[in-house]
Amino acid sequence: MPRKKILILNGPNLNMLGIREPAIYGRDTLDDIKRLCRDTAKPLMMSIDFKQSNHEGQLVTWIQKARGKADALILNAGAYTHTSLAIHDALKLIDVPIIEVHLSDPEQRESFRHFSYVGLVAHHVIKGKGAAGYAEALTYLSHIWQKS
Repeated sequence: MPRKKILILNGPNLNMLGIREPAIYGRDTLDDIKRLCRDTAKPLMMSIDFKQSNHEGQLVTWIQKARGKADALILNAGAYTHTSLAIHDALKLIDVPIIEVHLSDPEQRESFRHFSYVGLVAHHVIKGKGAAGYAEALTYLSHIWQKS
């Protein structure tokens, strides 16, 4: 069975994890999360392409380039979750499972974080589980593929 290709995208300020508001986002760095994803993906017969950008247009470009190349997308769009129609529209272009991940639970925070443009097109949302949410997303993908 060929390895499934998973694109994992991270939005603005996630490069500052471990430093930025650790009481909300935890002490794990983005490199820690990347290692967790690689360690989780390997036994699940998945390969990951793990990226981060503070630039909306770069995230849109990566999503567009995933068409026909990635088998699934895991996305933590950061603040763009609540503001970006451009990312929403790009996600509608790809025909693969999309998993939205949030380290914190946006619905337990400020009201402006309660709405998600990503969630409108995501197949599944994982929130409030810290770095473990990324591993859960990979496991979720494995389960949906086992069923098909």
